[in-house]
Amino acid sequence: MPSNVIVGLQWGDEGKGKITDLLSKNSDYVIRYQGGNNSGHSIHINNRNFILHLIPSGVVNPSIKCIIAPGMVIDPKSLIQEIKEIESIGINTSRVFLAKRAHLTMPYHRLLDEYKEEALGSRSIGTTHRGIGPTYEDKIARIGIRLLDFLNLKVFHKKLKDNVDYKNKIITKVYKKNPIYFKSIYEEYIEYAKILSPRIIDSVHEIHYAFHKKKKILFEGAQAMLLDINYGTYPYVTPSSPSTGGVCTGTGIPPNFLKNFIGIAKAYCTRVGYGPFPTEIRNKMSDIIRKKGNEYGSTTKRSRRCGWLDLLSLKYSCMINGINYLIITKLDVLSELELIKVCVKYKSNGKKIQYFPSNIELEEKKVEAIYIDFPGWKKDISHIHEYDDLPKNCKKYVNFIESYLNLDIVLISVGSERNQNIIKNKSSFLKIFS
Repeated sequence: MPSNVIVGLQWGDEGKGKITDLLSKNSDYVIRYQGGNNSGHSIHINNRNFILHLIPSGVVNPSIKCIIAPGMVIDPKSLIQEIKEIESIGINTSRVFLAKRAHLTMPYHRLLDEYKEEALGSRSIGTTHRGIGPTYEDKIARIGIRLLDFLNLKVFHKKLKDNVDYKNKIITKVYKKNPIYFKSIYEEYIEYAKILSPRIIDSVHEIHYAFHKKKKILFEGAQAMLLDINYGTYPYVTPSSPSTGGVCTGTGIPPNFLKNFIGIAKAYCTRVGYGPFPTEIRNKMSDIIRKKGNEYGSTTKRSRRCGWLDLLSLKYSCMINGINYLIITKLDVLSELELIKVCVKYKSNGKKIQYFPSNIELEEKKVEAIYIDFPGWKKDISHIHEYDDLPKNCKKYVNFIESYLNLDIVLISVGSERNQNIIKNKSSFLKIFS
């Protein structure tokens, strides 16, 4: 029973949505295991653009069951709007289900997210203000409200009342803001409960039953490894675990259920918001890459910071996640460049280091990226489907990545459309589908 995990290896926006959509064609289930509506997965099919924030990317395929797992936090208003939007363009969402154990993002979570960032001032981390962090905080503090509470409105009423009373103390006394009102929130959310209750399931039982029946399952993460709460560039991270380790805690399965660990990386690097970025490009070259790669956030529309490929961080991400299949995306974006740089080492305090440091947030000003230069290929590759047909300099670039990481690249994406791909390693690609 093959089970595939797709994880981003950089700071997000690697094109996981497109790859999930591609691989889901041979899956029975696509399961999103962490995060909330603070991220967006874009899928391009026949010049139509689908942006998904909470719903797993497999929804485009009508035969697949999609599960929003317990490790996720769900803003019901956002989810219902997303369902309406994709149904309006003819996509059937009847096979999208929600885990009972997933936590709800409430209006006070969004407010507290905003107020905290405001209070931190220059020390803020640049959140999306979607309330994701405060929702996970309540989960860990054991005062969160879960989807299963929608199934018993008496319980939901009590939990919401207790939370509103508690949050108002923080809102009024700490942040000196106006209080929120229980009645309006309760009336709003019981309407959401009516709409979403038919989709709420015991996902743990469903997933284990699927494994027992030898169903093909694809696990999809949001954000990426370098934003992992434990192993990312802390504190500029997301409050969950996008790493492959997050699959088990986010869905309730044991590690021996997992088979293929598929890592997605861009042919260069980007990140949104604040935080360390050793290979960031700080000249007009950044604008060229941003424009060519359409590097603007799917959720926030913020401009992404652009930089050269950082093989030091990529090797670290592959190690933590146990990646055995690598996919490179957006290789076509580099086609216009005369010269392409790749980071292979750092220099810190006069010493060269060949590992990704845990305290890079403190040392960023002392960390200098050391590059190898590659000549560009100056040729459009977006129409190419066979690896041998790529320009010589392009293949040199790809082969160097493989050599440095000691890992075969299975697939190369050369455009945003579903069919703009090059299968580099056909035998490995077939193993993923077997």
